[in-house]
Amino acid sequence: MNAEICKNFLLVREKFPDQLDNNENYTFKDKDHFKDYCTSGCDGSLEKVNAGCLYFFNEFFGSSELFQSVANSNINIVEYIMIWLSYMLNLKNNEPNITNLEHFYKTYIDGSDQYKKPIANVKKYTNYKDLIDTKKYYLKMDKNITSKLYNAFKLLCEMYTIFNGNTSNCEKCSEKANQFVNKYQELNNPNNIKDIAYCQALSTLSNDYNNLKNKCKNYKLLPEINTTQNNVKCFEDTSSSSSISKNIFLVLSIFGAIGIFLGISYKVNNKEFKNITFKYYFNYIYANVNKKLYVS
Repeated sequence: MNAEICKNFLLVREKFPDQLDNNENYTFKDKDHFKDYCTSGCDGSLEKVNAGCLYFFNEFFGSSELFQSVANSNINIVEYIMIWLSYMLNLKNNEPNITNLEHFYKTYIDGSDQYKKPIANVKKYTNYKDLIDTKKYYLKMDKNITSKLYNAFKLLCEMYTIFNGNTSNCEKCSEKANQFVNKYQELNNPNNIKDIAYCQALSTLSNDYNNLKNKCKNYKLLPEINTTQNNVKCFEDTSSSSSISKNIFLVLSIFGAIGIFLGISYKVNNKEFKNITFKYYFNYIYANVNKKLYVS
């Protein structure tokens, strides 16, 4: 995270407000700013949001030079784009096809070529869709907490813009820093932590805040941020998910082994040998499954 990245987000908010107009519609304050990303004039709601989304990806990841200089090879920026995208879609909370992030993904990201154009001279991520797919778990993020994450992100960006890479501006960040920490602690309630996207968003927000705080380490006005609850809850959720996956893999592996054993025993002519061996093998598998499931 840096001031240049945040200035792009603030510029989009200026040109494409993050609130609906009096008629409950999205509005471009400067349509020319997004014209290169409009497929059919950007008359529809989703087309406007898509143009804003494409603008971000083009500004941050449009070439290898931008990828390295602006994004600084930090793909966590994709998380902030996804939070912005989810927030903007949720403004139309009475129109399910618009608020559904997965619908947007299928229609515009996976369903068109705009996000699939190769990024020249970048080998690890071939296109914008490839970048988005590294954070695909955001598609299932609880939309009820998106606005809170977005507001925390806005405060963080305002701090980075004020700081602007100059430590003499650290004191000017103190008011926004207090607001951000209060907002973060509200978000960092274990009862709110429900999925991996939420965990990752909290982690990215806290890391970017602490990076700024470290740059202002000679100034004591920026408060500490408590990430303990977030780390514990997210670790528990990740461990639980990992344990379930391991157990499923274990059971499937055992059934596969049984299938191989049956195939071998079929070729053996001694019926008594087959029965004894199978009985022993089955008891061994049964005991080990129970043991491993219990330990997990």
